[in-house]
Amino acid sequence: MIDESYMNITRYDVLGKLPDPFQRADGSRLASPDEWAEHRRALYKTAVELQYGTMPPPPEFLELELLYRGKETETYRITTGRRDHPINFMMRIMKPAGKPAAPMPAVVDGDLCFNYAFDKAWYTAFTSENICLALFNRTELAHDIQHEGRRQGQLYAAYPEYTFGALGAWAWGYSRCVDALEKLDYIDKSCIAFTGHSRGGKTAALAGALDERAAIVNPNETNAGSCSCYRIHMAALVDGVEKRSETLADLWRNFDFWLGPQMGDYTQRENELPFDCHFLKALIAPRTLFLSEAADDLWGSPIGAWMTTQAVGEVYKFLGAPENLIWYFRPGPHFHDLEDVRRLINVIKHKYEGKPLEEGFFRTPFVQPELIYDWKAPESK
Repeated sequence: MIDESYMNITRYDVLGKLPDPFQRADGSRLASPDEWAEHRRALYKTAVELQYGTMPPPPEFLELELLYRGKETETYRITTGRRDHPINFMMRIMKPAGKPAAPMPAVVDGDLCFNYAFDKAWYTAFTSENICLALFNRTELAHDIQHEGRRQGQLYAAYPEYTFGALGAWAWGYSRCVDALEKLDYIDKSCIAFTGHSRGGKTAALAGALDERAAIVNPNETNAGSCSCYRIHMAALVDGVEKRSETLADLWRNFDFWLGPQMGDYTQRENELPFDCHFLKALIAPRTLFLSEAADDLWGSPIGAWMTTQAVGEVYKFLGAPENLIWYFRPGPHFHDLEDVRRLINVIKHKYEGKPLEEGFFRTPFVQPELIYDWKAPESK
């Protein structure tokens, strides 16, 4: 358990106030939730197209080929994209043994390139609760090799006219897995969740913003460039060592190919960004957004992640779904821990079976600072 005395903060810099997600380009503000769908397209232009580039379109076709079927595993080849330039990648489904009594929820995770995805305890945490886990290796669509250069991988060759970085390519893969899951009769299409860790968490958040078929979106410890906060830089002591948060300059220097080509213009100028991470979170509203963070993950700016979550809470209130915004901090470092899986399962059971949330949600490992925005959700007329 963590509490407000857990984190020893040594530096906390606020670069500016968070932009108002309810404000139109002409300066006026939304007056009714009925206006949200149209306004959402304006948020998309910055939170997605500026941040990640222009996205690849839906495919012209999708074919699903079963390659292996075992008691608890099925492996498929997904072939999709353009008919004159098809691409393919593998999807592995971990499922409970035996024939299900009813269609089951499914969690899509693109982190098959990470070691934790091969941990039996990790994936059986889902299957033991009658939840299928659909895993794919997002790097089959776009490479994830530091300093290799931009636009390396098969999806770029299929869609050369778009400017998406690797995160956009990987997010596209989540949607193609949903296309495939919709063909399987044992999947409950109303209960599909997206998750991923770190860069995979960035991907899950973007995929959830793009694909409304994801009923639950769970970005795990995304760090900069997704669910933290560009306008907050912080540092704290962890086990006696001072650690700081990741900045846009850090992200661009190391992994510019993940992002859209214009984001580099804002390094050292974060306060000039026309958005911050609450805009991306707002694109998921009013669907369930479950944000899981680690208290010792200073690179992820714990206060920044909390701040933009509080900000998007105003959007959830505006849309009449405050209960669909769920968050927690786990003690410990940056990792996709079994505790994170257990919490996601709890959220799935809460939303679809009415089970209560466990203790520990909605608690911070720091004294909550003053909010860095002064706007509120408009009062509906």
